[in-house]
Amino acid sequence: MAKQFDQIDAAHQRFIEDQHLFFTGTAGPEGYVNVSPKGMDCLRVLGPNRILWRNMTGSGNETAGHLSQANRMTLMWCSFTTRPQILRCYGTARTIHRLDPEWAALDAHFTPAFQARQIYDVDVTLVQTSCGYAVPFMDFAGDRDTLDKWADAQGEDKIHDYWRDRNTLTMDGVPTGIVAGNLGQDA
Repeated sequence: MAKQFDQIDAAHQRFIEDQHLFFTGTAGPEGYVNVSPKGMDCLRVLGPNRILWRNMTGSGNETAGHLSQANRMTLMWCSFTTRPQILRCYGTARTIHRLDPEWAALDAHFTPAFQARQIYDVDVTLVQTSCGYAVPFMDFAGDRDTLDKWADAQGEDKIHDYWRDRNTLTMDGVPTGIVAGNLGQDA
């Protein structure tokens, strides 16, 4: 049976911090809904109604475009180990780019990474837990280092080119603000 809460309590935070993977969901008013898996050390619970997650360079940039149209986000964790549980945090989110005044203070919560392209500051308005009885057992073998190796091989300038070439528009053609927000240039 699902239970709903108006904030993240200590048990919820421990559950979140114990998971190696989470999913984020966003959608504009029209077009595709995006659900994306996230790993690495990219998420911080800052309070009972606030989560930060730092978005690394990737092949798409749907979240930023969606949030520019419809300011809502869902984050979801599920346990693949002994405790069968699913936890979702619903709310709104702000996209923070490198040139925004808040970037340095928020980015300081994470290990430095030049391939970080946005930080999402999530205002959690609803927390829901439910059973995870159908979620399979899986063993965690470790984090992948593929993204870090790829970014290091590219270097910062080529990462910026990648943003310009592949991250400026969503699949639906919505601007993501990455070039102006991170490089101070038009796309």
